[in-house]
Amino acid sequence: MTTFRDGLFEGQSAFVAGGTSGINLGIARRLAELGAKVAVCGRDADKALGAAESIGAGAMGLSADVRDYAAIRGALEHAAERHGPLGIVIAGAAGNFLAPALGMSANAFKTVVDIDLLGTFNTFRACHDLLARSPQAPASLIAITAGQADQAMALQVHACAAKAGVNQVVRTLAIEWGPDVRVNGISPGPIAGTEGMERLSPLPGMREASERRIPMKRWGEIGEIADAAVFLCSPAARYITGAILDVDGGSSVGDAGQVDMANGPGR
Repeated sequence: MTTFRDGLFEGQSAFVAGGTSGINLGIARRLAELGAKVAVCGRDADKALGAAESIGAGAMGLSADVRDYAAIRGALEHAAERHGPLGIVIAGAAGNFLAPALGMSANAFKTVVDIDLLGTFNTFRACHDLLARSPQAPASLIAITAGQADQAMALQVHACAAKAGVNQVVRTLAIEWGPDVRVNGISPGPIAGTEGMERLSPLPGMREASERRIPMKRWGEIGEIADAAVFLCSPAARYITGAILDVDGGSSVGDAGQVDMANGPGR
């Protein structure tokens, strides 16, 4: 875990959509550790309350479906009323599964697009007038996207389409909402201990095969994505907007398995 200055986000209000587990819960914890007043939001009220209790530090647990604009707006308003104008908003709600296009219903495709893409837009659009405004410290919005946005993958037509849209939402809002709001994305690679990777690598040996193809030769950790989020929300990133930060061990650069093949057995 990278060490950041204690109290880095002291007094700031943060809202994490999809913050009840995995990467997003990890981000929420790091923000709280660094002084932010955090609200985590998920569809399941009990999970949201449990996540908030696990964070401590006065964290709020809120229930809303990001596909429902009025619901996510209500949750954002509640967080802003209790913690003050929002300085950090994470749009991390997502859905995914493995399926060929011909084995997927139109409704299944729509479900992922609605959660990932519509949910990101709803979260950002609904928070806009609740954001803290300061030329010295612009509000920071971060969407959690994925490598499927740029790299087509079999069995992932729904996720590829949704995440490509998320990236364009990030870039477009960065243009429209600057200079007092910064909008960026984080594109994680395979991250251990997440429900997503359990779904996408369900069979024995799949993790090892995946790691051989990554330049860093390992899956990432939730804490490494949280550290990337802290950087993007911090003053160190004050001139960064419209960026998609790949935190993937080099996965997006290319297939390291080609190097192993070139070097022969024993690499």
